[in-house]
Amino acid sequence: MITKKSLLLYGTAIVLGTYFLFLGLTKAKGFFAPLLTAIILSLVVLPLSQRMEKKMKRPLAAILNSVLLFAISVGLMALVSYQVRSFAEDWPEIKETMTPKIEQFKSFALKHTPLDQEDIKEAKNSSSKMDSGTSDRIKAFMSGLSSFLANYLLTFVYVFFLLNYRQIFKDFLMRIFPDEKRDTVKTIITKSAKVAPQYLLGKLILMGLLAILYSIGLGISGVDNFILVSVIAAVLTLIPYVGNIIGFTMAVAFGFLTSGDTNVLIGIALTFTITQFVESYVLQPYVVGERVDVHPFFVIVAVILGNMVWGIIGMILAIPIMGIITVVLLNINELKPFGILFSKKEFSE
Repeated sequence: MITKKSLLLYGTAIVLGTYFLFLGLTKAKGFFAPLLTAIILSLVVLPLSQRMEKKMKRPLAAILNSVLLFAISVGLMALVSYQVRSFAEDWPEIKETMTPKIEQFKSFALKHTPLDQEDIKEAKNSSSKMDSGTSDRIKAFMSGLSSFLANYLLTFVYVFFLLNYRQIFKDFLMRIFPDEKRDTVKTIITKSAKVAPQYLLGKLILMGLLAILYSIGLGISGVDNFILVSVIAAVLTLIPYVGNIIGFTMAVAFGFLTSGDTNVLIGIALTFTITQFVESYVLQPYVVGERVDVHPFFVIVAVILGNMVWGIIGMILAIPIMGIITVVLLNINELKPFGILFSKKEFSE
């Protein structure tokens, strides 16, 4: 019988263990983030690698898949950098266009809010103080950039080794458990390996449909380079919830700020509002559907925790990792209640 004292002891141990687990993951981001990213990417390209291995040796297939993933990631970054460069080139024109709008906003704020000229001056002074620390921010940015590039390249090295030597890892998992548990372990490995590619397939279809919807709405609204902006906004949905906000901000930057036309801003807002409604209530349930069996509530929790631990990369990895954890829990009898809790399927006695 569990006493109140032992219950308190177990509860305290769980809370402290969870705290130090996430604290350790945060501190070890430089090691675990590239490794977990590589594991998810390896699972994504695993079906393609297995097909390629029927016609070539495994090391060559692993190299080609690693290079393919690298080329896709470089292409996506090139799209974003092209759009940012275009925005930078148009900045003088944008600044000239938006100056009257900013003055109108100041006049409106002074008339209809408690703000006065002193508040505006203080805001200008604080922004100038921030500008004085530009050199420090540049140094921090360069340091972060070098760390990102190192982890970025390391990820694809991991992908190669995971694909090429995956049988070793599978044999290891099979042998560390008793013989009577091997069928369960095999089932868990098989089902877990399907989570990431199924999730990505659903996301790719969803991104294609979103790109079409965004292109129609932004094109009608009069946004420059609306096709490119739509594609980038659709790709950003890989970052749950936050990606939609970034996409909207980018569309405003390349649409409203460039033209200064309020009708463009209204068109952008309507486009994203309608598209997000269609995505949430039509496309997401039927396109992604049952590809990742995680309850929506725990999807939000996982994304928040991922952001707290590893930032954007944690948010991207949160859903497929949560899907794999749910598969594992559902196939272990002792932990099945937790799997049922995380799953969005209804289980009957």
